[in-house]
Amino acid sequence: MKKVISLVLALAMVIGVFALSGCGKETNGSINVLSLGDYIDMNILKTFEKETGIKVKYDELPTNEDIYTKLQTSSVKYDVLCLSDYMIERLIKENRLLEINFDNLPEAKKNIGETYWKMSEEFDPDRKYNVPHFYGAIGILYNSKKVDEEKVQSWNVLWDEAYSQRIIMQNSMREAFIVPLTILGYDINTTNIDELNEAKEMLIKQKPLVQRYLVDEARDEVIAENADLAVVYSGEAYIGTQGNPDLRFVIPKEGSSFWFDSWVIPDTCRNKEGAEMFLNFLCRKDIATLNFEAIYYSTPNQAVIDSLDDELRNNPELFLDDEELARCYSLKYLGQEIADYYSQAWKEIKAE
Repeated sequence: MKKVISLVLALAMVIGVFALSGCGKETNGSINVLSLGDYIDMNILKTFEKETGIKVKYDELPTNEDIYTKLQTSSVKYDVLCLSDYMIERLIKENRLLEINFDNLPEAKKNIGETYWKMSEEFDPDRKYNVPHFYGAIGILYNSKKVDEEKVQSWNVLWDEAYSQRIIMQNSMREAFIVPLTILGYDINTTNIDELNEAKEMLIKQKPLVQRYLVDEARDEVIAENADLAVVYSGEAYIGTQGNPDLRFVIPKEGSSFWFDSWVIPDTCRNKEGAEMFLNFLCRKDIATLNFEAIYYSTPNQAVIDSLDDELRNNPELFLDDEELARCYSLKYLGQEIADYYSQAWKEIKAE
């Protein structure tokens, strides 16, 4: 009987070992990453897989709201997300993010500039949850041969009938609302429904003039001269002007929003060790340099900045000057009621 019991116990231990090994292989062998679109050099993912043996399953979506919905509804358990400031703030308040063990991210601690860690405190006060990725502002990319240089200094140019069907607006509700709210002189984080309704009515009135609502593709349409001006992230400006020397970028005189995008680890994470290895890898100088040269958004990686030549380091299309930044304000998470308002208002604006 003892022999039988011993055999059963031994068999149970073997089965347990195999079960644990199988679980470890599945968990440690891959990570699921969900990011804002066109935000990483895909070759970097291959390098990470080759160096670590961890497979990266990578998805991307155009807006923060799309990512939030995907996180809520998808059967995929994401290990890493790339999101903007106000959405990270929302997830922190909803207890949806895991604290990052920065002892596992020596490259982040060494290379991300202190200035940018301080910026991230706007939405992550204790610096527990985010690793800075890119930052910038919202402005207008325009064709200087087709758009009046004086008019484009104001957001009002986007309501000028002279440019009817030559205008591209942001296909992102918070960014789209920034424009009329700023024109009206209201806080871009207002929770006043009357003020929001005024902004909504302006966007509805503007709609007949708008050719399309786009995000990443907006830059390419202006480069190809299929449109004359587009509301874009400042990171699109450099590639835009390289693709068409007639293009210029401006942050209108009324002001705009400053955005800050970071990597975070959601509570759906099943491979935190792999996730932190990935974040540390992205902060390595050589990897961050490759990513910067592929995307050309303003990088918070000070090691990369210090390695750039003067022409790039001082290029206002890559790194906004203090005067421009002084006219920009960060978006905040405004609570579920206002989030619902924006969703409904955006449906009304986009309705045929």
